[in-house]
Parts: sequence; C-alpha cells; structure tokens
Amino acid sequence: MNFNSSTLTGLMVAAAFLIFIFVKYVRIVPQNEAFVVERLGKFHATLISGFHLLIPFLDRVAYKHTLKEQVIDVASQICITRDNISVEVDGVLYMTVMDPKKASYGVDHYHFAAIQIAQTTMRSVIGKLELDRTFEERETINAAIIEAVDKASEPWGIKVNRYEVRNITPPQSIKDAMEQYMKAEREKRAEIARSEGERQAEVNRAEGEKQAKINISEGEKQRLINEAEGHASQIRLVAEATALGLKMVAEVIGQPGGDEAVSLRIAESYLGEFGKLAKASNTMIIPNNVVDIASVVAVGKQVLAANKKA
Repeated sequence: MNFNSSTLTGLMVAAAFLIFIFVKYVRIVPQNEAFVVERLGKFHATLISGFHLLIPFLDRVAYKHTLKEQVIDVASQICITRDNISVEVDGVLYMTVMDPKKASYGVDHYHFAAIQIAQTTMRSVIGKLELDRTFEERETINAAIIEAVDKASEPWGIKVNRYEVRNITPPQSIKDAMEQYMKAEREKRAEIARSEGERQAEVNRAEGEKQAKINISEGEKQRLINEAEGHASQIRLVAEATALGLKMVAEVIGQPGGDEAVSLRIAESYLGEFGKLAKASNTMIIPNNVVDIASVVAVGKQVLAANKKA
C-alpha cells in the first residue's frame, strides 16, 4: 500500500491531534488532591483521585487544590501592646481545604486572605495585653486567632486546624530592661536564700547552746543530789554505828566488872584531856579538889545508865 506525502502529513496531524486531546482532556488526579472542572465557563464537577475523561473543548480544569494540611507562614508584624510597647510577632498557620468548590469560588487566594485575618486578629489580641502577659498568654493568642480565622474561612471551604505564635520580639531597650530586672530578681532571691541560711544557722547555734546549758545544769543537779544522798547515807551510817556502839557498851556495863571498867575508862579520858592541855601550854591548870575526878566518873556512869535504860 503506497502513501503519498499528503496522506502521511494528514496522518501525522491526526495523531498529533489525538495526542493533544488525550493530554488535554484525560486527567489522572493524584491522591489527596482535587481538580475543579468548568464546563463552558461554569462549575461542573470536582474530580477526586483517579482517572477522569473530559469532553474536549467543553470542559477544562479551572482549579487544582491539595487536600493535605497546609502550613502557611504568617510574616512578622509590629503590634502595640496595652502598655504601648511595640513588639514584633510572627507565627505559623495550619489549615486544610475541606470544600474545593468553595475554596475556588468563595475567595480569591485563600492563603493570602487567611494570613491577613490572622495578622489583624493578632494585632487586636496583643493590643489587649500588657507586655509581660504576651509571653504568658501564648495559648490565649493562638486560640483567639484560630477562632477568628476559622469563622471567617468557613464560607471559603477552609478549616483552620491550629495557629502557633512563633516569636514575640520586643525592642532592644525593653530586652535590656527585662534582663536587668531578671538579674535583680536573681540577686534578690540569692540574697534571701543566703539570709535564710544565716538565720537558720543562728537558730541552730542558739538551740545547741541552750541544750548544752540544759545538759550542764542537769548534770550539776544530779551531782548535788548524789552528794546530798552520800552525806545523808554517811550521817545515817555514823548514827547507826554510834547507836550500835552505845548499845554494846551498855550491854558490857551490865556484866560483872563492867562498872569498874567504865569508871577506869572515864578516868583515863579525863586525865588524857589534862595531858593535852599540858602539851599545848607551859601552864597547867589543876583542879582545886582532885576528888572532882570521882565526881566526873560518877556523872559518866549516870549517863551510861540512862542510855542503857533508853
């Protein structure tokens, strides 16, 4: 079969046209993506993942959307706090396309729109807080921005999952003042801790001295009690020994020859006392009547007899 040049040209044009039609109007939608198709300039359908065939010259893919969660960087901006301090704040917005049709026709560039709402809401929320609280109320700021953006983006078919404040940067002068304040606070806490330690040490020393004095006084008290008990025991023993001696003497007196022995003992004691006087002085006093020795002996015997009866 012979083909002339015009026939070959026609076949090539037809093949090129078929390839164009295939590429242009056969669509394979990837996973987690959606294509919005217009027919004659009007919304026709939303194509989800899989193979799809469009009508040539009537249908066209107008918009393509990813259904995965999107991370949008919210650029830093200057916000004024309630106490008139300028801070630079930026963040990250997490959102998902829930309705591709609304995302296509509900707003032009939903990324840009969501960022603008997040920034204006951030300025509004931070304007109600003082500088110190902006660092503490990150969760409050995040929740307020999520609520505002999610409410505004509902007609756009967008779901805001979360928002995170990334940085809150005050001016350098405020940073220096905050650093000085924190340094003063640390020095204050250190001084308080040091003074508390010294106070506790003084209390411990005072308690130790008090306990030592108590122990000393208790020891002295016990010593005096022991000495008193020793003296009392000594006196009791001496008294008992004296009584026993007197009893034995009285018993001896009652025996034969006892009176003569007692008289002899009393006389010896009497004379012994005169002997001591002679040793202590060159002068010796002698009684006028030597018979007084007999009277002394008689008195001594009377005392012994009285003790014996007792």
